Amino acid sequence: GGEILEVEVGVVPGSGKVELTGNLGSVMKESAQAALSYIRSRAVQLGIEADFYKTKDIHVHFPEGAVPKDGPSAGIAVTTAMLSALTDRKIKAGIAMTGEVTLRGRVLPIGGLKEKTMAALRSGIRTVILPKDNVKDLEEIDQTVRTALHFVPVESVDQVFAAALVPSPAVSAVEHMTALPMEP
Repeated sequence: GGEILEVEVGVVPGSGKVELTGNLGSVMKESAQAALSYIRSRAVQLGIEADFYKTKDIHVHFPEGAVPKDGPSAGIAVTTAMLSALTDRKIKAGIAMTGEVTLRGRVLPIGGLKEKTMAALRSGIRTVILPKDNVKDLEEIDQTVRTALHFVPVESVDQVFAAALVPSPAVSAVEHMTALPMEP
C-alpha cells in the first residue's frame, strides 16, 4: 500500500497569482494555501523579498493529474517545495516527507505511516521526515522497512527546512566566516 506523491513548484514574474493543478481535492488546496501563508508570514527570515506575493506567480503542480489527490499529509512537502522555488535552494536527494503544516509552522501528525514508509522504500527513498507525534507509530512498521530508512522526526517547518534543503551559499559563507578564528 501507499504511493509516493511528487510536488513541483514553479515561480515566475507576475502579479501574485497562485495556480494549483493535478486533480486536487479541497484539503490539498487548503494545504497549499496554508503553506503560502506561512511563507508570507516569515518571508524576510526565510530570505525572500517581503512583497514576493505581489510580484511572483506561483504554480504548484502534482503530476499524474488523472489520479485524484486529497488529504493533509503533503503540507510540509508543499511548503518546502515553495521555499525551494522561491529561494533557489535545492532539496536534498533521497528524501520523502509527510505531515500537515499549520499557519504558525507546526507539523501535525498524519495517518497511514506504515503504507507511506513502504512506498518510500519501494521508490528508493532513504530518509523520511515525519511528524514527531507519529514516532510512536514506527513500532507498527515492518522491521525490514524500519532498518532500511532513516527517520527524521520534526515539530516545526523550520526543522523540515533544516533537514531537507541544501544550505544556501550565503548561509554557508556566514557559517564559514563565523567558524574562522579571529586574529588579534
